[in-house]
Amino acid sequence: MILPLWPTWVPRDFLVPGGRLRLHPADLYALGGHRGGIDERWLASTTNANNGPTTPPDEGLSYADVRGEKTLLRDVIGDWPVLGKLFDNACPIPLHLHPSDAQVGARGLRGKPEAYYFPPQYNASPGAFPYSFLGLEPGVGRDDVRRCLSRWDEGDNGILYLSKAYKLRPGTGWQVDPGVLHAPGTMVTYEPQRASDAGAVFEAQCNGYSLPWELLVKDLPPEHRHDIDYILDWIDWEANTDPAFKRRFYRAPRSAGTYEKWIVYGSPWFSATELSVPPGGSYDAVDGAAYGALVVQGCGRFGDHPAEAPGLIRFGDRTHDEFYVSAEAAGNGVRITNLSPGEPLVILKHFGPGNPAAQEIL
Repeated sequence: MILPLWPTWVPRDFLVPGGRLRLHPADLYALGGHRGGIDERWLASTTNANNGPTTPPDEGLSYADVRGEKTLLRDVIGDWPVLGKLFDNACPIPLHLHPSDAQVGARGLRGKPEAYYFPPQYNASPGAFPYSFLGLEPGVGRDDVRRCLSRWDEGDNGILYLSKAYKLRPGTGWQVDPGVLHAPGTMVTYEPQRASDAGAVFEAQCNGYSLPWELLVKDLPPEHRHDIDYILDWIDWEANTDPAFKRRFYRAPRSAGTYEKWIVYGSPWFSATELSVPPGGSYDAVDGAAYGALVVQGCGRFGDHPAEAPGLIRFGDRTHDEFYVSAEAAGNGVRITNLSPGEPLVILKHFGPGNPAAQEIL
């Protein structure tokens, strides 16, 4: 089963869209200024976005073309434990982390490991700040972060002084485990992740805007929302302060075959590859697990379906750049054909847990 998908757009009311997701400029605030600008596109998603009490019930959910009918992907395949996304912000995102299962499972939420890859096709302009703060400097301890949280209502709480910024390089990426603090920069980012939207923001002011305490504690049990020690326990101190942090979490591509390379690896929850078929060429992509696919460059055929990277998308329009491929179809192989005489057909593919090829490089 190969299902073409509609684009799934998600706004964030505390962030500013960068305008590089190929969504028409007139549609960046298509959901209304009160909802915020559209700075994310979710891919092959059966996960609801968590944007507060005004969030529509289907926000974040992908729709599939099933025999000509627009149908929720979740109604066809059930709950898929992974999703992909593109995010694009004009300014850096505030320093935050995502919890583990142990921290939020009792509240019916999932932990959220994630990974970042910076596709060159979306990053001709790296944005104003192509650096991400990741982790904490070796030697930073609980009292250092406690002092930052105690200054929440004083403007900049100074937590970025405890972290380190790394310059982002197109064609590479990072692994971000639960409990690891991170403040993504302004490169457009392809993000495979566990299917969750839980998190906690530790930076009180970002890009000149003060952020509410609620963004820090929204996914904590109500009785712990002013318990600083409980909040500090969400931080994975060993991972954040590892002197070999970059060696542990930085991801350079690894070969995955003639036309394919691993761009996300090292997690049991998800993996991703970049497939690049040369002009006029064809490739039979055979995989051991279901995946979501996004065409980022070129045009051709994806199985029996047209495939092309759009130049400009109007809100609500169907494109031909996104697909969900079932495990059966992946195992049988998908013929991918590049119909362009001059440029490669480039496709990003994200897998959920259990991809046997990915397990070999853990």
